[in-house]
Amino acid sequence: MSFVSRLRPLALAALALASSLASADDKVLNLYSARHYQTDEALYANFTKATGITINRVDADDAGLLARLKNEGASSPADVVLLVDAARLWKAEADGLFQPVKSAVLEQRIPATLRGQDSGKGSAWFGLSTRARMVVYNKASVQREDVDTYAELAEPKNKGRLCTRSGAHPYNLSLFGSVLEHIGPEKTEAWLRGLVANMARAPKGGDTDQIKAVASGECQVALTNSYYLARLLRSDKPEDKAVVDKIGMVFPDQQGFGTHVNIAGGAVAAHARNRAAAVQFLEYLAGNEAQAYFANGNNEWPVAKGLKLANPALDAMGSFKQEAVPVAAVGANQARVQQMLDRVGYK
Repeated sequence: MSFVSRLRPLALAALALASSLASADDKVLNLYSARHYQTDEALYANFTKATGITINRVDADDAGLLARLKNEGASSPADVVLLVDAARLWKAEADGLFQPVKSAVLEQRIPATLRGQDSGKGSAWFGLSTRARMVVYNKASVQREDVDTYAELAEPKNKGRLCTRSGAHPYNLSLFGSVLEHIGPEKTEAWLRGLVANMARAPKGGDTDQIKAVASGECQVALTNSYYLARLLRSDKPEDKAVVDKIGMVFPDQQGFGTHVNIAGGAVAAHARNRAAAVQFLEYLAGNEAQAYFANGNNEWPVAKGLKLANPALDAMGSFKQEAVPVAAVGANQARVQQMLDRVGYK
């Protein structure tokens, strides 16, 4: 037998092994997720049941995941990345951490304003659920009509009433980036300066802390993402019911540009080895079953229209006018907004 003949069986065996390994790889999806919600477990389990694709998950906050992706570079095992803010999604795209995806399913299910800009090769990220940046106020001391626009929060009539989390937190950066789109840089900076002047205390804590501070009277008005409020509305705990009884809520700017809406979204990682499975997973998250989980399990509004929700808290909040600004533009404004925050002393 010639040397070449002896090599042929070895080559065929190697090809068979490589094919087997590739097939095994196709059945595994490596997910980097900043979503830490119990109801998401059902999402992942149902995807595996439907497709046979196992999900290996790395959980961390947005900043931790993005730092990990940067450090890993081309050797990163990540296939899909889930983040919970438009500004973070935009920054990750700008840093080259995602790859564009062209998908008829995603483009049909997800409005263009809730996706990254289409480069011609597709969008780098897709919004999968939404949350509104709302105002809550103490019903005993504040009139609703004094806080039903974002602009009023910076007016002298609300001096000493306002509390917020850090201005540099992505939830606030996204709101401020949205306001910049609507009213321009000079007016936005003046508005931010007014917010600082109206603070009841230095910014601290998370959104739930702001709601509770309003109920306790530590401050009178606060900003919060809607799903934090919905959690309290759905809670059976007496202390949470007591908080809800003391506060009012409003979707700002219903007679103007509408309430700011942020997103949680997903993307295919720049060096994804299992691209087909990654796209399939994002398409699954845009489907009716997953969209219902976002709404009913974590109190987020689905991006897909026309779904019937089974969430009493979202129903109680009612419908509202959303702003029309693309979330990609909001994310792109974050650096300019941060400079404004530094100038006006918003910590």
